[in-house]
Amino acid sequence: MTKLVSGFSKLSKTEKIDWLVSTYLNGNETAKETILTYWNSNEKLQNLHDDFIENTISNFYLPLGVAPNFNINGAIYTIPMVIEESSVVAAASKAAKFWGERGGFKTEVLSTEKIGQVHFTYAGNSEELQSFFYQIKPQILQDAQAITKNMEKRGGGILDVVLVDKTKHLKDYYQLHATFETLDAMGANFINSCLEQFATTLKREAQKLKTPIHVVMSILSNYVPNCLVKASVSCKVEELADKGIHPEEFAEKFIQAVNIAKTEPYRAVTHNKGIMNGIDAVVLATGNDFRAIEAGVHAYASRTGRYSSLTDAKVENGIFTFWIELPLALGTVGGLTKLHPLVKLALDILGNPTAKELMQVVAVAGLAQNFGALRSLVTTGIQEGHMKMHLMNILNQFEATVEEKNIIVEKFKTETVTHSGVVKALEELRA
Repeated sequence: MTKLVSGFSKLSKTEKIDWLVSTYLNGNETAKETILTYWNSNEKLQNLHDDFIENTISNFYLPLGVAPNFNINGAIYTIPMVIEESSVVAAASKAAKFWGERGGFKTEVLSTEKIGQVHFTYAGNSEELQSFFYQIKPQILQDAQAITKNMEKRGGGILDVVLVDKTKHLKDYYQLHATFETLDAMGANFINSCLEQFATTLKREAQKLKTPIHVVMSILSNYVPNCLVKASVSCKVEELADKGIHPEEFAEKFIQAVNIAKTEPYRAVTHNKGIMNGIDAVVLATGNDFRAIEAGVHAYASRTGRYSSLTDAKVENGIFTFWIELPLALGTVGGLTKLHPLVKLALDILGNPTAKELMQVVAVAGLAQNFGALRSLVTTGIQEGHMKMHLMNILNQFEATVEEKNIIVEKFKTETVTHSGVVKALEELRA
């Protein structure tokens, strides 16, 4: 049985690797070579990566691809995407071309409000607490000015702080619910610093109360239902002619597919996962927090009490419209944006967007991905395109040579790609 290790964080990176290999990998030198192979040969760059997190032993690479030809509000973008899943970049590029010929994507930022909360308990009279809060609210805002000064100069800062009574849901539970504008920063550090100052003021001023206040925690929320962006595409129904299916039939089946995802949670989860394929890929490429985005978006998809589709579609007066509306709290300053060279490159490719502009690009990536998936589902089926992209992964899994890859790829240009079919064809070729 492996013993607990003491002082691991104080070991050098090489010592950490040696311990890991000897303790869990049976001294496997091949495993050690794999770890070392993924070190960056540029020492300065490797040291930068080592400092991003704790206890680093190597780097874990994901592909950085680009999807060109996105017409967004009349400007042409090439969108950087970091993802390992086959067909995502191809599907986005195909959707970009399709809609580029039909007027492109239209986007707008609906709001940019972000949220943080101070959670506390109070067993006294609710009306007395309300009165007390209104008395100290100016002090709460004043005490935070040292933190908000620079943000306010740029046009951001604290929008409001309110007292929320949650005692119907949890005994003695209240919160200070604060809203913020953080401009081009995602704003986590700014918001959390403000909240902790709110808590300090609250505890200090609460000493005047007969019943004590107990602060539990102060933290931003990744649910930002008022930090919204909308993206849409539209065209005449007759312009939807595609893959041998009549335009009216395509529109009808497409809208029905969206409505199924709006009604059936089992379908909605997969439907929205496809949207997040596009969104997460751009969020990762631009150094933003995809976990926060995922949590907030899926919460938004459940805001009615039923998990539902993030996209909508309709036909009115002969015009087909497909759109998405979702919360995206993104930043283009701070975090990794100036530290990670590829993040900086990705933002350069996008023309160094503001946070609002990045919200629109990311929303478009999600809408494009969903269109590509639904387009396949209601016509040829999802597997035809996906498995053709997956073909190379299967060939790499079986260490096919360049010559073998060329022959197999040519063969499956006219055949349905299946894992067993590819393996059989490779075995026959080698025989």
